Amino acid sequence: MTRNASHRPDGPLDLVVDTEAADPPYEQIRERIAARARGGELPVGAKLPTVRGLAQQLGLAANTVAKAYRALEADGVIETRGRNGTFVAAAGDAAQRESADAALAYARRAQRLGLDHDEALAAVVAALRATYGD
Repeated sequence: MTRNASHRPDGPLDLVVDTEAADPPYEQIRERIAARARGGELPVGAKLPTVRGLAQQLGLAANTVAKAYRALEADGVIETRGRNGTFVAAAGDAAQRESADAALAYARRAQRLGLDHDEALAAVVAALRATYGD
């Protein structure tokens, strides 16, 4: 079953969730909002619907939307400002910081494991190809 929601908080937020897809609904919501934030379709500062509001529009449980919002917040894509609502954050900065931290942790771990520079780099390249495709 496919469910569609259209919401215009500070601009259009049309989401389609396919409840029969391999990815769970919360992951579909997370990915679609993150992609729109990265692409600029949801600009920094755009207000998102409430958890309950989006859940109602999509015909999903509030916990499903809340799980997607928690993941987006953990990724630095959105931020909750208490009773003021949930907004698109400056995700680029948070993503860059988190990426740099992860890269440093990987480099230190690879060195502790005894990998040389080329071996560590080859492992990263292989992981990127597996994730992003080649």
